[in-house]
This record gives sequence, structure tokens and C-alpha cells, in this order.
Amino acid sequence: MRLLPLTLFDLDHTLLDGDSDVLWCDFLLRRGELERGAFEARNHRMEAEYRAGTVGAAEFCAFYVSTLAGRTPAQWEPLRREFLEGVVAPRIGAAARALVERHRGAGDLLVLTTATNRFITELTAAQLGIPHLIATDCEVDADGRFTGRIAGTLNMREGKVTRLHEWLYGQGIALSDCRSTFYSDSINDLPLLQAVQHPVAANPDDRLAMIAAQHGWPVLRLRERIA
Repeated sequence: MRLLPLTLFDLDHTLLDGDSDVLWCDFLLRRGELERGAFEARNHRMEAEYRAGTVGAAEFCAFYVSTLAGRTPAQWEPLRREFLEGVVAPRIGAAARALVERHRGAGDLLVLTTATNRFITELTAAQLGIPHLIATDCEVDADGRFTGRIAGTLNMREGKVTRLHEWLYGQGIALSDCRSTFYSDSINDLPLLQAVQHPVAANPDDRLAMIAAQHGWPVLRLRERIA
């Protein structure tokens, strides 16, 4: 039986040179949409703890989803598009785009899987030409406004494995039917890296680089990081 080629990409610090959530908050702060001070400090603390793999998944995702609270998707849309064009797109390098295109040219089923919320990342997936997105979902109230809370299972750590299995089931596919590859930079993605057939450490953090070396996983350097 021929296995379906499935290629999964993490987004932040993998295809994107930076973290979407942190960049979004910095963007909103510059635009005066958020107050500086405690929020700014917490934003950068979250980034540091995520990179270290020490932040709680619920705390991390809820903090960033909370930035959307009180407005509808339509009200956020102009800022979301400005964020994509001015902040995100310049941070997707040629090597990252070429990697996606190589797998597309091979006929792989392409999925972007990220802990960042869907509203922020769906334009990025489209920008990359990746047709399928698995992301943390945001709760919307009866008036169509974001509540600032998470809906459903977090797409982070073990949740990425759960959400992938759920998505594949909806497609009528099982992971065992796939020749699966996953590119990620982060120790937080270790559960999904261990679940696929072909894990690749892309721009790995120190802990993931050590594990990749222990297991003989390929290591890919897509770019120099932007400070």
C-alpha cells in the first residue's frame, strides 16, 4: 500500500523568523492598541518561557488570544492585514519558501500546525501557499466578538498530536496511512516530532538540537535569525 506523503510545518522560528504572537503584541503596542508596561514585560516573558519549554500551554495560548477580546474579526481585519504585509511577510525567508515549494512540487499534503491562534495565522498559511492549517482556536460570543478565551483543544505540545489525529480523521485518513514529515524548531513540539516517521529539527533551540543529535534526526538551518 502506497503511503500518503504528509508534510507538517511548524510556523514560529521555523518558517517564520520570529514568533507570531510576540510580533503581534509588539505590533499592537506600536499602534497604541495595547498599553505598555506590565503587558509588554509579560509578552517578552512569555516568549522566553516558551523558548525554554517552561510556560504552561494554557497560560501561553490564553495570554495571546486575550489580545483579540472585544472586537469582531471584521473589526480586526485591517490591522491583521497590515500585520501580515508589514511584519510577517518580510520575515519569511527564501529558504523557507523554497522548502514549502519543494514539498508541494513532490505532491505532498501540506499542513501548517501552530500554537498561535487561527485568526492571526490563517493569512500566513495563505501567504505560504499551505492549504491546511491546524491552530489554536478562539472563542466567539453570540454577537460575533472574540471573548479572549480559547475554544477547544490547544494546538500545543501533546495537543498538536491530538489535533492532528482529529484533523486527519476528518479527512478520512489515519497517521499510519501517511509517510509523515514534520519540521519544527522547538522542544515544545517534541510530542509531534516523535509521532511522525520523519522528524526534522529546523533552526532548533538548544534542547531540541541535543535531542536531534541523540536520535540522529536531520537538522536544517533555514536562515539566520532576525534580532
